[in-house]
Amino acid sequence: MVPPPQARPLAVFLMGPTATGKTDLAAELLHHIPAEIISVDSALVYRGMDIGSAKPDREFLARAPHHLLDIRDPAEAYSAADFASDAIPLMARIAAEGKVPLLVGGTMLYFRVLLEGLADLPPSDPGVRAAICAEAAQHGWPEMHRRLAEVDPASAAALHPNHSQRIQRALEIFRISGVPASELKARFSAGALKGIGDEYDIVQIALVPRNRALLHQRIATRFLRMLELGLEDEVKTLRKRGDLSLSHAAMRAVGYRQMWEYLEGAVSREEMIGKAIAASRQLAKRQLTWLRDWPDLQRIAVDDGGSRFLTLENLVADALKILDDRPIYNPPGG
Repeated sequence: MVPPPQARPLAVFLMGPTATGKTDLAAELLHHIPAEIISVDSALVYRGMDIGSAKPDREFLARAPHHLLDIRDPAEAYSAADFASDAIPLMARIAAEGKVPLLVGGTMLYFRVLLEGLADLPPSDPGVRAAICAEAAQHGWPEMHRRLAEVDPASAAALHPNHSQRIQRALEIFRISGVPASELKARFSAGALKGIGDEYDIVQIALVPRNRALLHQRIATRFLRMLELGLEDEVKTLRKRGDLSLSHAAMRAVGYRQMWEYLEGAVSREEMIGKAIAASRQLAKRQLTWLRDWPDLQRIAVDDGGSRFLTLENLVADALKILDDRPIYNPPGG
């Protein structure tokens, strides 16, 4: 039997597309609720990837510490299942101390797996599928089969090198989830990972644009600022290691992939900038698609629908209105 909300610890999910100000809002909310921030971002987990991932700097983190930053080397895989395995005990510890787990980020698959568990294979992603098909058109399906063997040898062993549809789907599953399709199928059969949706009184808040053109402008401005801060040198340092390539999920992150291609001489600097900004906009579009039919979601607009972004104070006030009727849970004896 599921406990009523008032008997469950409170947890807050703060999500939304890239560049909407989630991190700044989360930091301000720490002044109003006894919370600890858990990052929900597939790029921020990697060490040495600071500028291109918009990772909060040391000064910011001193004021607003984040869990699940810098916990993986870029050569290592990190999946939605890994995230859930890391986040669930963190949430339990935070709640047991009478505080609120505040989960903040834009990796929607991580939120979904945390809520619902890893109950099935992830749905198809048109962007990921198109990228795989483009690679196959350039290199051939036997090469894609070889790449699949590097990340999911069990699936590759069961497929002919020219079985394009199944190779594409197995690669797609890995690129979306970070977990080999063969492993996901085994976990599904075993019912290994359960969600926490019934264990917490979860308030889900999304920062969303009314005027998407304004968000596009902010995305472009932010990427140009990343270039000023030294994104090129950051990626050069990663390349110099010698053990990284675009086959690694970390290096396929938005901004990093395009800079890597530029440093390889595959595109001009102007093309790199245009592709990176376009990829960021496509990421925002996918994130908004995730949120379109997200159940039990409270939306906060980040702009006035015209030419102006709302202030951080406005966003804080809107978030606190949503949280106003939710008592902060304190465990017995807390």
